[in-house]
Amino acid sequence: LEIFVTILNVNDNSPVFKQTNLTEVVPEDTKVNATIVAREDLSASDADLDTIFYELTTIVPGTEGYFAIKGVNNPEMYLQKALDYEKFTSTTLVLYARDRPVDSTDTTNTATTTINIFIEQADTKSPWFLPCTFINTDNSICISSPYTGRVNISEMSTEPLILEPGPIYAIDPDYMLNEKIVYSIVGGDTDKVFSVDADTGNLTMNRVATSPDSYLLQVMATQVNNIQKYSVVSVEIKVINKSDHPPYFENRIYNGTVCVGLAPRSFVFQAGVPSSPLMITAADDDFPNV
Repeated sequence: LEIFVTILNVNDNSPVFKQTNLTEVVPEDTKVNATIVAREDLSASDADLDTIFYELTTIVPGTEGYFAIKGVNNPEMYLQKALDYEKFTSTTLVLYARDRPVDSTDTTNTATTTINIFIEQADTKSPWFLPCTFINTDNSICISSPYTGRVNISEMSTEPLILEPGPIYAIDPDYMLNEKIVYSIVGGDTDKVFSVDADTGNLTMNRVATSPDSYLLQVMATQVNNIQKYSVVSVEIKVINKSDHPPYFENRIYNGTVCVGLAPRSFVFQAGVPSSPLMITAADDDFPNV
């Protein structure tokens, strides 16, 4: 008597990952849709030969939506949204492998692997002149105001010029890299009256200014490692007549008279001369004819 015995496979094995913990370093400038972890490194095996269903979750708040897998049966992980080192520098993902669909009512065996992602800052931003003002909520764009200064006509200054709101200074906003920055004048100085120190940004004079016209210089800050990473700022230098005397009031005390109940913006009259408005005047010996 021949007896044929068929052994039925029972779902009694859980999926197994090659590694239960992975670490990946991802450059900040990685292109969207680029593969982060290959399929073969994230695929799970199952002794029951069941089809494996995958699900990727993010466990660090604020880092959702950046990474995804290709499909429910394809665990290849790719970059779904552009990275920004200023927003976060690391995150942790958990990949689930199940031998039944998520919504299945059958007994399901599950395995997990943890994926640690560390973001590596890339040289993505051009220099910022300081001080500057952020114009967006994530502080990724900072706009600087022009610098201003003044020199005396026909007078040579040997010291660095004093500017407002401060000296010429730029930084690399990719602060972990902090690339060296050099300065140069790229416009507005056809007579070569001024020069800027390449390392410090100090603005000095090469010769006297002989015209009362203002100079509107264009100063560029460039990263040494990449000349395409640059920014340009305006520097207005006003040429003025030399001032040796401070202004002064022509009288030490001014007396005026007003009436009770007078409407706002009404004139104040001189005390003792009710028909003449009170005038407060100052003079400057540098400008005797003004």
